[in-house]
Amino acid sequence: MKISATGFPAALSDLWLQTKLVWDTSLLGVSAGNMIMAVIVLVLSLVLRGFIAHHLVGFFSRITRRSKTELDDELLRALEEPLKLIPVIIGLFFALRVLGADAETSLVFDKVLSSLIAFSIFWSLVRAVDPLAAVFRPLDKVLTPEIMLWVRKAAKGLFAFIGAAAILELWGIQVGPFLAGLGIFGVAVALGAQDLFKNLIAGFLVLAEKRFQVGDWIKVDGVVEGTVELINFRSTTIRRFDKSPVYVPNANLSDNAVTNFSRMTARRIYWKIGLVYDSSIEQLREIRQGIHDYIMDSDAFLHPPEGTLLIHIDSFNDSSIDLMVYCFTKTTDWGEWLQVKEDFAYAIKEIVANAGSDFAFPTRTLHVKGPGMGEISDAAQAPTSAKATEFKNFS
Repeated sequence: MKISATGFPAALSDLWLQTKLVWDTSLLGVSAGNMIMAVIVLVLSLVLRGFIAHHLVGFFSRITRRSKTELDDELLRALEEPLKLIPVIIGLFFALRVLGADAETSLVFDKVLSSLIAFSIFWSLVRAVDPLAAVFRPLDKVLTPEIMLWVRKAAKGLFAFIGAAAILELWGIQVGPFLAGLGIFGVAVALGAQDLFKNLIAGFLVLAEKRFQVGDWIKVDGVVEGTVELINFRSTTIRRFDKSPVYVPNANLSDNAVTNFSRMTARRIYWKIGLVYDSSIEQLREIRQGIHDYIMDSDAFLHPPEGTLLIHIDSFNDSSIDLMVYCFTKTTDWGEWLQVKEDFAYAIKEIVANAGSDFAFPTRTLHVKGPGMGEISDAAQAPTSAKATEFKNFS
């Protein structure tokens, strides 16, 4: 089809009208042109988000570093990610206005925008819990750090729950009736979750009684011995000395006897030293006095009345005269205690040697007689009829 010179302007006008029709073609009540403009606004908001991430947050970070407190630095680091969401929310707000959608579509978009705003607010509150907890750090001495950790976890859970409830309410989902329904369901769940609640209450009692803290060396009778790593709501993580973790239900820590070695005020040494029966009274007294003087002259031991010191001849054993040594070292550290004990053992060895005595070991003497022979008073009278043999058993 040919177009005359006079009909060319009319053809251009028809092309423009068709192009405008395509531009104004609506999808969900929104024209294509408005959609493109909305996408441009969103892209600009993402660019602004990058600017905030690299420049604005860095600017505030330089300001907070000049302050004497670390609270503002930690709070800024915690709120950095929620702050990056603000430009996206602003861009989405203006993009929705540019779209010019119909009332029904705009209502859905507004709910999405409101949900993002609620999410940003409560996300910020959850992340701000840990930095703001530093303000209440003096309470650690009263409530213990473990209880404060539980409080922080509970606060985070509460903010997250309120935020989720707020978002559900925005979408017309009533949370109240839902929680009421959970009350009936919770009775049935509670019957099947008695152990869970028992461990939860037991964990709270353990923390309230301050039986142990993270880092303490404890021993639970019949369960485990090791270092406390983490106290959770249901169980406590204890790392054994072979570095394997053991997850102990809190009820076991509440029902069983727990020995907390980290709270020893001193560490005990309790020895029984066996001396030979050939030792004279003077030698025994010299050994006892030498050990007493060594302890009293050493700064590694507690001296009376701060600590008990007992050094006495305790008993006459089958093969030895037993000298009891009962004392306490100042250090409670296991490695340092082993070193003090080793030096003490060297000193006792030297004291016994200087006294001319020796350490005893189990000894057994067996006499063998010939058959049908009477008691032999002099072995030289009947050298072939009786034999005396001594057997010594070393342990």
